[in-house]
Amino acid sequence: MSWDISVQDLPPVATIEDIPDDFEPAPLGLRATLIDRILAALPGADFSDPSWGIIEGEGWSIEVSTGAEDVCQSIALHVRGGGAVIATVDAIIAQVGGRALDCQTGAFYDPGAAKQSFADWSAYRDQVLGRAED
Repeated sequence: MSWDISVQDLPPVATIEDIPDDFEPAPLGLRATLIDRILAALPGADFSDPSWGIIEGEGWSIEVSTGAEDVCQSIALHVRGGGAVIATVDAIIAQVGGRALDCQTGAFYDPGAAKQSFADWSAYRDQVLGRAED
């Protein structure tokens, strides 16, 4: 179970509902270039499998799905654990470019609201898994 963020080329509109029906996103870029950008900010990231990177921190991990193609249309971040992971998510999004969708909220990723979204997801995860609150 993960907190999921999708990054892709999206127009500068206020809400997801405002994206035109005929909008065609451009690719984010070459997978190798996107990986290089992520590694520049997070040199400990493991992209030994270029389609599935792993970034680990204290009490958390992020799996970065870049897909099997050389050109990336989007990437997905699968965030697990707890702790101070938001800054790393922000760094990945900044390095990759594009706009992000927060699958927890169903809205565009908002760095100012990300901590609450992650907390809401964590509470849901703990409820589903039957974990007691700390």
